[in-house]
Amino acid sequence: MNAPSPAPVGETSALVSTRFTVPGMRCAGCIAKIERELPKLAGIAAARANFSAKRVAIRHDPAMDESRLVEALRDLGFEAQPVADNPMGIEDKERKRLTRALGVAGFGMMNIMLLSVSIWSGADGATRDLFHWLSALIALPVIAYSGRPFFASAWMALRHRRTNMDVPISIGVILATALSLYETVAGGGHAYFESAVMLLFFLLAGRTLDAAMRDRTRAEIGALLGRMGKSASVIGPDGTTRRMAAAELDPGMLVLVAAGEALAADGEVVDGTSAIDNAMLTGESAPEPVGPGSIVHAGAINLSAPLRIRLTHVAEDTALAEIARLMDEAGQSRSSYVRIADRASRLYAPVVHSLAALAFAGWMIAGAGWHQSLVIAIAVLIITCPCAMGLAVPAAQVVASGALLRRGLLVKDGSALERLAECDIALLDKTGTLTLGSPRADVGALTQNQRAIALGLAQTSRHPLSRGLAATLVREGVEPAAVGAIREVSGAGLTGRWEGIEVALERPEDAGQGLATCLRIGSERHIIAFTDPLRCDAAATLAALAAQGVSASILSGDRAAPVETLARELGLAATAEASPQAKLAALEALKAQGRRPLMVGDGLNDGPALAAAHASIAPGTASDASQQAADAVFIGEKLMPVALAVQVARKTMRIVRENFAFAIAYNLIAVPLALFGLVTPLIAAIAMSVSSLVVVANSLRLAKAAQ
Repeated sequence: MNAPSPAPVGETSALVSTRFTVPGMRCAGCIAKIERELPKLAGIAAARANFSAKRVAIRHDPAMDESRLVEALRDLGFEAQPVADNPMGIEDKERKRLTRALGVAGFGMMNIMLLSVSIWSGADGATRDLFHWLSALIALPVIAYSGRPFFASAWMALRHRRTNMDVPISIGVILATALSLYETVAGGGHAYFESAVMLLFFLLAGRTLDAAMRDRTRAEIGALLGRMGKSASVIGPDGTTRRMAAAELDPGMLVLVAAGEALAADGEVVDGTSAIDNAMLTGESAPEPVGPGSIVHAGAINLSAPLRIRLTHVAEDTALAEIARLMDEAGQSRSSYVRIADRASRLYAPVVHSLAALAFAGWMIAGAGWHQSLVIAIAVLIITCPCAMGLAVPAAQVVASGALLRRGLLVKDGSALERLAECDIALLDKTGTLTLGSPRADVGALTQNQRAIALGLAQTSRHPLSRGLAATLVREGVEPAAVGAIREVSGAGLTGRWEGIEVALERPEDAGQGLATCLRIGSERHIIAFTDPLRCDAAATLAALAAQGVSASILSGDRAAPVETLARELGLAATAEASPQAKLAALEALKAQGRRPLMVGDGLNDGPALAAAHASIAPGTASDASQQAADAVFIGEKLMPVALAVQVARKTMRIVRENFAFAIAYNLIAVPLALFGLVTPLIAAIAMSVSSLVVVANSLRLAKAAQ
């Protein structure tokens, strides 16, 4: 395209960043074109493509609206849509289109292969011609439908005077189909419909697998922002309240937050005392007491009593939205297109075009005639299809992911295995990661009667300590006492009456008791201490990581005292009271030293770190947002899946390297054979398919890797 000379963007210009979904990025060449050409336009300072997410982030002058940016991408040959306007988006449409095309290609391939068996078995004359026509009737609509993703991409590239890997694929399929149709009409002995359909099927399988991997990680920002309250009760000047959507709130408004309600914006408590569940934001398991002057954030849950809050930050300015932005920016910085297959694709199209053209020209000069020369050129186009290379990574990833799933670890992003294999240091959160994240009560000093009273009180509350106490007592088979007139007072606990005696679960008088509650029966007081138990195999997991050359340390948002105690127990270095920004800074510092950190965490405050780490894992009990941000999630109370993930990831990458070696060897052998006319299009398609099957079979060795 003829781009105007870029206007200088002043260093003091207030640039903005806009992100677009660009599903048409197919290879490293597409990425290079976007990142090279867009900054040449006036008003655009930089463009960065994220191949794995099919996203492009553009930094530009605020005066340049989204429609002009979409047009700029379209001029380069890429359809795009702003991410903000794409909640379900063209990614979903792309995935569904690929899935339907794959199903149609698979159906057509099986039926055409059945017809071809008879021809291969010696059918001749009218029978052979009939089977060729039947194959054509199946193949033509199948190729027209299933080939659309490739044909459309190739046409878009050619219209804008560029090429991509879909161009030679489309040429090969179209030429094979046209030649097969010519042979069928002329009553020739060979048709290659099965070759064209088989080629489409294997290519679509790879792309559908890639799209499915991306879909499993796309909802992280939506899940995070979904934690915010959707509306709030705004108190008017006359004292009346009205319900307003979170998007309509403004700073300075006074809102009433009922017990059990999630906050819709950040603010300062002006009236009332309560306890809030801030675990989603801070990772801290204990509830946080709040009163007048306390700062509270969107996403926190008011546990026990109404609060009046003056709003300070709303919508995109809340701390929760800031964490979402950090996660998104960190995710954009992770680029998986540097993989070998993506780098190789930059040269694929021109090399294949050149080889096919040389084959055709060479055989024409040698006197072979246009028919034979064209057959040889088609064979070159088909046999050089990078299916084996394209499957080298995803086939191994899928098998390894299945093996890990059977051991309790779900890998959400296939490329995460590549990054996990490279990790050399693990940063672990405390609450909910090294520990189970659920307070457990020590009731050993209580009598059976006291336990029954405690359960009678605790079972009526949703306070985290009450839930922990109730769970402990229920596990011990305690039957609750008949406690009546129970009421819960913010900051004071639970009170009730049992057999005419006042009973209560309340805060200990001694603030130094730590995580504890007090059971009061009349004038008697009994302290019940709580612990957040360490995962049973935490020490063994750390030893297994160390054996693989992965060191570990604690990076937690919890209070210093419990973090330091746990660090001494495990013999680890530790950082406590770390904010989301501090965790992100710690990761960036390690990366600057050349380290490749693995982040393991569960709290909402871990979200940006999980997204920014070289690889990340969250427990199944983690917040939804953390599970979405992490590359993998482990289920159950054992931590060993973390070490197992690193072990399997390294085995996976060995298999991937073997797959690449085979794919390269295949091309070194097959391409010369095709160039010398020793391979027909049918044999080329079979060879291409066999090479893919060999790669898949080699990858299946990973099925037992996690045993």
